[in-house]
Amino acid sequence: MNKPVRRIAVFSGLLVMALLVRANWVQFVRGDELAHDDGNFRVKIAAFGQPRGDIIVGGQPVTGSVETGGSLKYKRVFKDGPMYAPVTGYFSQGYGSTGLENLNDKLLSGTDDRLFLQRTSDLLTGKKPRGGDVVTTIDPKAQKAAFEGLGNRKGAVVALDPRTGKILALASTPSYDPSVFAGVGAKDKAAWDALEQDKDKPTLNRALKETYPPGSTFKIVTASAALEHHLYTDIDARTNSPDPWTMPGTRTVLPNQNPLAPCKDASLNVAMQNSCNNVYGKASSDLGQKAMRETAEKFGFNQSVDTPVRAVKSTFPDGINASQTALAGIGQGSLTATPLQVAMMTAAIANDGKLMKPYLVEELRGPDLSSVQKHQPEQLSQAVSTDTARKVQQMMEDTATKGTGKAALIDGVTVGGKTGTAERGAGKKNLAWFISYAKTADGSPVAVAVVIDPDDSVPDDQISGGKLAGPIAKKVMQAVLDK
Repeated sequence: MNKPVRRIAVFSGLLVMALLVRANWVQFVRGDELAHDDGNFRVKIAAFGQPRGDIIVGGQPVTGSVETGGSLKYKRVFKDGPMYAPVTGYFSQGYGSTGLENLNDKLLSGTDDRLFLQRTSDLLTGKKPRGGDVVTTIDPKAQKAAFEGLGNRKGAVVALDPRTGKILALASTPSYDPSVFAGVGAKDKAAWDALEQDKDKPTLNRALKETYPPGSTFKIVTASAALEHHLYTDIDARTNSPDPWTMPGTRTVLPNQNPLAPCKDASLNVAMQNSCNNVYGKASSDLGQKAMRETAEKFGFNQSVDTPVRAVKSTFPDGINASQTALAGIGQGSLTATPLQVAMMTAAIANDGKLMKPYLVEELRGPDLSSVQKHQPEQLSQAVSTDTARKVQQMMEDTATKGTGKAALIDGVTVGGKTGTAERGAGKKNLAWFISYAKTADGSPVAVAVVIDPDDSVPDDQISGGKLAGPIAKKVMQAVLDK
């Protein structure tokens, strides 16, 4: 072989070697990455090539799949989409997925490794591939009561079973219908663009992804801290609480919402009934930032909570001074909480101090209805002692019967309640909060947190937890109790 031919042969061999190396690199090293790349249209064809498993509420699917006639053969549809969107999230051919649709994508699409035997059986028998189902903890009656109670107002509702942590209702308004942008057509794009441009952010899950000052609902945590750290031991004994009370290091008096309320030196119980800021602000300041933060964290503050959809952290601040600690003790200042967190602290009190991890998924099951995974209730913490929890229960129940929490009362049922009005500074309307729980012979089957973010149509003197949020909490509890 002459020299030029030999060089060409060597060069050609190197090219073939390079092609083989590249092919193996793409196939074995980057194969999984490329297979799941958003730009790989074959991935989309596969993802939308068959009916998807369903998300189940109360034994019935709230999702479905319909044929499109296009290359993306099936698209997602949602029953009562706006009501259940905070639970399901969305699954769109053009705009991705969120919530349970996203977190359980492999199971719903049928590609989960735990469905291997089912897929193999379907292949051998010639059955079309099928996805599994996600069975939620949501009580459909409670969800409807929460969603319809919120109506066209901006706000959120979370209801929990304190005994297990089951999320019974998870509502957020304004909401959206995930069906209207589930495809890739012009109408889908217009619907998506409208949602993206809406200043009220309807796709925001306010129950899990938004934080607010919790206002006077946080006084149940402050009361717990005062009892746990022995600042006070008798909820009916007078406290050392001047009215007016000037916050430490300032000339600022901490005002009470009702100047006629008997707040001077009021007991913890009377102060809860009348939502006395001087009593709870001073108690928080006397306890100090460290003790207050420690108690708040036992209730779930400063922690990430996966339901499995992750909620943003609720924060009790660190490094604050005595006056800032006083503000935190009445749910103001730099303290922030999600509606889920406020429901968690209410549930912990209702459950004799035991805080259970909130969860949204009861079971994952295969296409043949076999169980793939079942949730086991999990305790997050003993937020407070049983004795302390029962003392706070007594205060909340007295607040419902004698104080500001009457809006939640249900005939024949023991109910604890607490209102909250949270200030947000100049130019912003106050928030209206309400928390409550109901008791039965088997403990407390439901605890509720409701927050309303009023618009300019609501007069300032009409913004209160009892007026705006309390009736919603009552309807949700009645739905769970079937009253």
